[in-house]
Amino acid sequence: MSHLSTEPRRRFLQRTGALAGVLTAPAWLAACASTASTPSDLTQLTSAQAIAQIKSGRLLAVDYVAALVARAKALQSLNALITLDEAGALAAARRIDAARASGAALGPLAGLVIVAKDNINTADLPTTGGTPALQGFKPPRTAPSLQKLIDAGAIVLGKANLHELAFGITSTNFSPFAGAVGNPYDPTRIPAVSSGGTAAAIAARMVAAGLGTDTGGSTRVPAALCGIVGLRPSVGNGGAERRYHDPLAVVPISHTRDTVGPMGRTVADVALLDAVITGDASLPAMPLARVRLGLPRPLWSGLDASLATVVNAALAKLRAAGATLVEVDMAQLLPLNEKMSFQIALHEPVADLPAYLAANNAPVKTVAEVATKVASPDVQGAFGAIKADAFGAAYPEAMAVHRPQLQALYASTFAQGNFDALLFPTTPLPAVPMDRAKGSSTVKVNGGADADTFATFIRNTDPGSNAGIPGLSVPAGLTSAGLPVGLELDGPVGSDRWLLAIGLEIEKVLGSPPAPRI
Repeated sequence: MSHLSTEPRRRFLQRTGALAGVLTAPAWLAACASTASTPSDLTQLTSAQAIAQIKSGRLLAVDYVAALVARAKALQSLNALITLDEAGALAAARRIDAARASGAALGPLAGLVIVAKDNINTADLPTTGGTPALQGFKPPRTAPSLQKLIDAGAIVLGKANLHELAFGITSTNFSPFAGAVGNPYDPTRIPAVSSGGTAAAIAARMVAAGLGTDTGGSTRVPAALCGIVGLRPSVGNGGAERRYHDPLAVVPISHTRDTVGPMGRTVADVALLDAVITGDASLPAMPLARVRLGLPRPLWSGLDASLATVVNAALAKLRAAGATLVEVDMAQLLPLNEKMSFQIALHEPVADLPAYLAANNAPVKTVAEVATKVASPDVQGAFGAIKADAFGAAYPEAMAVHRPQLQALYASTFAQGNFDALLFPTTPLPAVPMDRAKGSSTVKVNGGADADTFATFIRNTDPGSNAGIPGLSVPAGLTSAGLPVGLELDGPVGSDRWLLAIGLEIEKVLGSPPAPRI
């Protein structure tokens, strides 16, 4: 069932002239598979290309898995994966090859190899959250969003590394079994935020797609810094407005903000996973001549100079392609967000984490038990605030007053500007060097004063997370130093497919970055 309201859906179909042209997932997949020549290197296949080759019998799933396993092993130094399930992946591939040979019907994702962030439940593999207290822990069931991909034929290569317990911005994990995740474009730099392992695995061509989670930017920020695509699905106020439903199946931070989200090398990869998880038909690319985008001034300020060069060049290309780009003030966006961000994210774990641990029969049951074994210095600091419930007193006002005000600001901006989406740099700066002492400390933008790394990197993504609206990060290009930069589209609750349709066309205009040289 689509979450896009009747009026936006009608406007979209009118603008695209596609009332009779909405594509079902199989037809859309075939179209994507035919748009580019097939690479000879199996690690370079897009999701659609891999699925099409396996379905036709031109490629055995076992050969595809073997190539990606070899790639993952060759790049172990990136620490992109906590668990590599070679035996399980090969067994799944053999089942798919046998089914194809027998003439049995194959699922829409048959043979597609993916990774899942290691805070997403998997019944047959450990779900560690990247933290010592959960090392070796196997929950009783696989998260529903991931299970839908598996049921459609996807093969899980392994569990992706993350910032410990997803409480951080750098994916520099101090847990001895995890380690710091390197950015494939420069392994001395961060892949960013907590889904860094999923992003690094995709960018490094270990897989074409995978799942991350997003609380304040964790599917979008690492996508931007690693040159891939990441979607934060709609969450809204929960219930029917939530696009992905994984109750008590992901190691939590905040039930208000958390969501699983798909990540991939291309927008088509991400749209494919989204279509399978939701059951929604995919939409065709939105012609940019029919797109009106707002540019929020607060999110275009204070940008790193090298990043600004890339995103401004991207804007020029989008204008030339016919997109209407309009600056909007939104002066209260960041001040409003500051009144609810930590107030929600550091209070809700007080109840949400124990509820998850109990529901999944975890070896530990309390926040204190988890905190005692936290290995990363910056995460220790966060858990100090959680144990003390430092934001408990401010939480009711954040939820009852400030969050509705933020949601109203977005709603009025979309409506008054008649915008299909808002467009802005996913991050104010590209990837920075790892902090191997603290995990996360400070950064400088254009040689200025020290600024908090966490606050700097989530500045542009966090407001949409708090409002519950969907966001899509797509590659904008590379800086002069060869570091990826992302542009984000944020839309109203339920406009996820719309964002993906616009993203497909933006990707045609801006192109995809070259593979990292690793």
